[in-house]
Amino acid sequence: MQRIVKAIFIFTSVFLFSCRQGPPPSSNIISVNIMPVKMQRVTYYDRYTATTVALNQVNILPEVQGYITGIFFTEGTHVVKGQTLFEIDKRIYEDNYNTAAANLKVAEGNLKQAQQDADRYEYLNKNNAVAKQLYDHAMIALENAQHAYSSAEALLKTAETNLNYSTIKAPFAGTIGFSQVKLGDLVNAGQTVLITLSSDNPMGVDFFINEKQLSYFEKLQKEGRHSIDSLFTLILPDNTLYPIIGSISVIDRAVNPQTGSIRIRLVFSNPLLNLRAGMSCVVRVHNQEQTPQVVIPNKAVVEEMGEYFVYTVKDSAISTSDGSTVTNTFAFQKRVRLGETVGPNIIISSGIDEGDKIVVDGVQSLHNGSQVTAADRRSKGQPGKNSGSK
Repeated sequence: MQRIVKAIFIFTSVFLFSCRQGPPPSSNIISVNIMPVKMQRVTYYDRYTATTVALNQVNILPEVQGYITGIFFTEGTHVVKGQTLFEIDKRIYEDNYNTAAANLKVAEGNLKQAQQDADRYEYLNKNNAVAKQLYDHAMIALENAQHAYSSAEALLKTAETNLNYSTIKAPFAGTIGFSQVKLGDLVNAGQTVLITLSSDNPMGVDFFINEKQLSYFEKLQKEGRHSIDSLFTLILPDNTLYPIIGSISVIDRAVNPQTGSIRIRLVFSNPLLNLRAGMSCVVRVHNQEQTPQVVIPNKAVVEEMGEYFVYTVKDSAISTSDGSTVTNTFAFQKRVRLGETVGPNIIISSGIDEGDKIVVDGVQSLHNGSQVTAADRRSKGQPGKNSGSK
C-alpha cells in the first residue's frame, strides 16, 4: 500500500511539473537571417510622373469664308513651316482683287490728272492770271484724288490679303492632327476649326514637384550644365529609356497653394518624332547626393496599414538558477520611412541607424517580440552577404 501511494505521488509531481513548464522553448524560437545595417553611397534616380506637351500648339481657323476646295497634307504627319494645308474657293477673292486693282488704276489716273490741274493753276495763281476760286477748287480736287487713291490702295491690300487667306499654310513646323473638315465643307471666318497643329521638335515634358524641392531645381536651372550627364532622363510608356537627355526649360511662376506643388518643364530633343504630345511617362532625376545612406534589402521591409516596418533584434541575457547566463535574441518592429528603391535594395530615410541589426529573411513568421535565432536559412548556392551576424 505504501508503494502505491509513493508511485501516485511521483506521477502527480511529474505531471504538475510538466504542465508548469509548457512546451519546450525551442518550439517558439524562429530561425531567421540577421544582418547589421551599414551606410553606403548609392546611385539612384528620383522619379516623377510626367506628361509630354507641345511647346507650341494652335487650332487653325480660316480668316475668310468659303468652301474647302483643296486639302494638301496627310493626317498625323509632320509638316514644315509655310506648307499649304487647305485651300478655300478663291474665285470670289480673285475677282475682288482684280476689281480693286482696276479701281486703283482709275484712282491713279484721276490723281495724275488732278495733280496736273493743280500744278497749272498754281502757276497761274502766282502770276495773278486765274481766279482765286478756280485755284482753290483745283487744290481741293487734288486732295480728293489723293484720298481716293489711298482708299483704292487700301482696298487692293485687303483684297490681296483675303486672297492670300484663301490658301491656309502651316504657321510653324510640327505634327498635324485629324482634319475637322472635308472637301466641299463651308467654313466661316474665325469660327470653324480646320485642324490642330502642334510643334514636335523639341518636345516639352511637364511634371510636378513639392515646394520643398523648389530651391534644388532652381539651382539646377541656374547651373545650366551639370557634372552628371544623365541628370534628366525619360522612361517611355513601354518602360524603355528614351535615348536623349533633357534639360530644364521653365519653372512655373507660382506654387499651387492647395497642393503645395509647382510645375517643372523639361525639354527633350525629338529628331525621330518618337515623343507625341500627351504621352504619360516618368522623369528620372539623377540624385547627386554624395553622403552615405542607410541601404537594406527590400525584402526586410514589412508593410502594415500603410506604414512600413523592419524587425530589429536585441539580445537579452538571463541568469539561470545554477548561476550561468543564457542569452536570448528577440525581434522588435521599428517604423521606418522609405526612400528610393535601388535594385533589390531600398534606402531608409529614417527609423534605423548604422550598426542596428535587422532581420532580412523570415520576417513573414515574426510578430513584435518574437524570439529568434540567427541560424543559417540559406539554400545552397545562395550568396551569404545577408546571412546572420554574431
